[in-house]
Amino acid sequence: MKVAFLGLGIMGRAMAANLVKAGHHVTVWNRTPGTTVEGARTADTPAAAARDCDVVWMCVADTAAVEQVLFGENGVFSVLMQGMIVADSSTINPLATKQIAERVRALGADFVDAPVTGSKVGAESGQLVFIVGGAEPSIKRLTPLFNAMGKQVIRMGNVGMGESAKIGMNLMIALIYEGFAEALTLTERLGVPNDKFLELVQASMVRSGVTDYKAPFIQRRDFSPNFPLRLMHKDILLMLEAAKTTGVALPGLESVEKVYAQSAGMRDQDYAATLVTVENLAKK
Repeated sequence: MKVAFLGLGIMGRAMAANLVKAGHHVTVWNRTPGTTVEGARTADTPAAAARDCDVVWMCVADTAAVEQVLFGENGVFSVLMQGMIVADSSTINPLATKQIAERVRALGADFVDAPVTGSKVGAESGQLVFIVGGAEPSIKRLTPLFNAMGKQVIRMGNVGMGESAKIGMNLMIALIYEGFAEALTLTERLGVPNDKFLELVQASMVRSGVTDYKAPFIQRRDFSPNFPLRLMHKDILLMLEAAKTTGVALPGLESVEKVYAQSAGMRDQDYAATLVTVENLAKK
């Protein structure tokens, strides 16, 4: 398939590379010039990348970035044609996703929201899980691309449901990790070595994918970004916005958001660096 891949960050570059490896004809574009993917053509603008493609795939930072890539100057909207599919693996506002889909469909193209879980390692190994919202025929057409980049596709419903489920999942990740960070800090203050507490976590019912993935990084004090703190904070604000819109109370998440706000100086490190903020608060 002819694919335009827009956004070559931590996730996007690896995803585009896997499409190339699978034999697809890929043209890439990135907001910051200089980032390339071996075997892919590089375009100067989103429109140039998307022209005459079957699929336009996006993986950018936030709602504003998606809107700019699609509808801004030199955006994809100017070259959208009947039968094209726009797939979005960014994590953005679900309501905005539905509005964007309407504008794309007005030109005869279709839109699928396809945020992912699996982090940097999953993107590099082609083991992502796609959390999808959209029409079944379009999702079926995207199957070869999903297969090149991931291990599973879970259709949550119509457009917007992928994003809705993704922010719910990230809500759980943020709360689980905050509990993990606070427990590590408290038990260490009480005299329990971190490695022994981690051994207990691994052997008990509190073990989770979050603790499995983050524990080795914590032990090395390695907060290089797999999922940057600034993006998790962005997602938390999306969750709180959705909660306000739907009348749902999220008191636990509101407390966690304050920790992220206090961690702004580490915004480009992994969200696991919020452990440092919890540790610093414990010293007061």
